Amino acid sequence: MVRADNRLTADDWADTALEALESGGLAAVAVEPLARRLGATKGSFYWHFKNRDALIEAAVLTWERRGTEEVIAAIEAAPTDDPAERLRRLFERVIEHGTTHRIEMALASSADHPLIAPVLERIGKRRIDYVAELFVAAGLSPEPARGRAVICVSVYYGMTHLAHIAPDALPRTRAERRALVDATIEGLLA
Repeated sequence: MVRADNRLTADDWADTALEALESGGLAAVAVEPLARRLGATKGSFYWHFKNRDALIEAAVLTWERRGTEEVIAAIEAAPTDDPAERLRRLFERVIEHGTTHRIEMALASSADHPLIAPVLERIGKRRIDYVAELFVAAGLSPEPARGRAVICVSVYYGMTHLAHIAPDALPRTRAERRALVDATIEGLLA
């Protein structure tokens, strides 16, 4: 993780904090172990952050940007104007990520933390709003679109949870996951 010029950035610290959070939960976001992991000193940490809370905040904001805003931007940049296809692409992407990464679960386990709770709430709302926009673009009126968006986001969170507690319950191959996504989207668009 150390850059070629040996100068760490705040982003380097936030990325490493996210990795620690994903693998060990919020308790794993501790300055000294992160400094060792980065081959840095605590002084480097304090150059970029006032305290551990500032690092946690930077890490979850990085996750918010990557896990929500950049995903939405990528779906919007896809070469299709078909909202149903955008829904499929979004669902495939997030299901794939949710079944292979633990960050959602790690953050959910700290959902009552004062720095994490507002970010999780904002992200949940943003995800629902975006999916609702896609359903409206696909021809649904706003109220049913919002209800179906809640279902979609709930399915994502549920599949993410299942991937870690009962992985054998989920489709194993990309083709099987694609079939599940297609059936889910077709059912919700009907």
